[in-house]
Amino acid sequence: MKSALPKVLHRLAGAPMLAHVLNAAAQAGVGRGCVVVGPGMDEVGEAALAIDSQLKVFVQPEQLGTADAVKAASPAFEGSNGSVLVLYGDTPLLRAETLKSVLGELDAGADVVVIGFEAANPTGYGRLLLDGKGRLAGIREEKEANDSERALTLCNSGIMAFRTSETLASLLAQIGNDNAKGEFYLTDAVALAREGGLEARVVLSDPEEVLGVNSRAELAIGEGLMQQRLRDAVMAGGATLVAPDTVFFSVDTSVGQDVLIEPSVVFGPGVIIENGVTIKAFCHIEQAKIGPGATLGPFARLRPGAELAKDAHVGNFVEIKNAEVAEGAKVNHLTYIGDTDVGAKANIGAGTITCNYDGFAKHRTEIGAGAFIGSNSSLVAPVRIGDGAFVGSGSVITKDVPADALAVTRADQKNLTGWAGKMRARRTRDKSK
Repeated sequence: MKSALPKVLHRLAGAPMLAHVLNAAAQAGVGRGCVVVGPGMDEVGEAALAIDSQLKVFVQPEQLGTADAVKAASPAFEGSNGSVLVLYGDTPLLRAETLKSVLGELDAGADVVVIGFEAANPTGYGRLLLDGKGRLAGIREEKEANDSERALTLCNSGIMAFRTSETLASLLAQIGNDNAKGEFYLTDAVALAREGGLEARVVLSDPEEVLGVNSRAELAIGEGLMQQRLRDAVMAGGATLVAPDTVFFSVDTSVGQDVLIEPSVVFGPGVIIENGVTIKAFCHIEQAKIGPGATLGPFARLRPGAELAKDAHVGNFVEIKNAEVAEGAKVNHLTYIGDTDVGAKANIGAGTITCNYDGFAKHRTEIGAGAFIGSNSSLVAPVRIGDGAFVGSGSVITKDVPADALAVTRADQKNLTGWAGKMRARRTRDKSK
């Protein structure tokens, strides 16, 4: 990845790759999990615990292969009665449904199950070897394969499962490192299982689902595939995407029915969109909630803590942060609303700013129900505008405004009769000299 950030913590659809894998396992019904990391990878362990505080983290002291990595986690599974899945933190597109199929094969009598896929170009992958009856007989790493084995297109994803922890522990004890890399390959478990009279099976998956991400280019491919999944799910759920390829979701984005999303909208993590919402083009939304029937955009930004109630209107070039906009309120033009409560059916004029930060701390603004804030006003927090109050355009409000009052702070207007004509005549004379 050429990055200071560990590979599995690079994000896909708003979440680390590791989170996608752990979530797929959890959705498949896996009850307990652990994560194996290399030396000095404390950041990965901490991230794993942030995703699931019940995880156990183990360190693989030396990088001696996949079987050695599984051995590092042996305290987590030895002596337990359940099946064991071995997953990889860089396969974020793995589906829970596929893992359920794997577990189903174990329940049906398989001792070892491998997820495989047919590859148009198998170069670089281990090959799955079948016996004369079409049963899984072994896995051959490409460096160990002969020409006929390299010609095979049935490939190994690396993802394996074992019917019991005893099965896994027994096979691990038999795996050696007599190979080109001098490593302990977990893939050797299949041949060893067959030699021991155990049954090994293959569960086929889509090649895209087991895509391993090892570069920025592959991360971009994975992002594209994940986004297509999310878009399809949103549309299947009853929302309209005018230009689907231009809309980007996070994996946790929640979108209701009869939602209309115009082109070039980006959803960061933690967004909830309720029924009947319209989101116009070029909006950016993260950690925000939009209530039923609300309208947003175009060119609007909702930052963390923004909440729009039913039928609220937020228009072009408006930014809202840590603020609640109540039912039917309107913030339609060129406005910043931060750390604010906007009352029901209030109207915020163009160019209004809530001045929430004094250089040391954030302060809150309260705008009452039915209040009217004139264009180009600055509300210096902490301040409260009462229900039904009016603020004159261009005002700088530093004190509370009572309900139904008018607040105006601009200077009185003065008109100097004839001044413009005299100025033009003087400038014309000056220019001719």
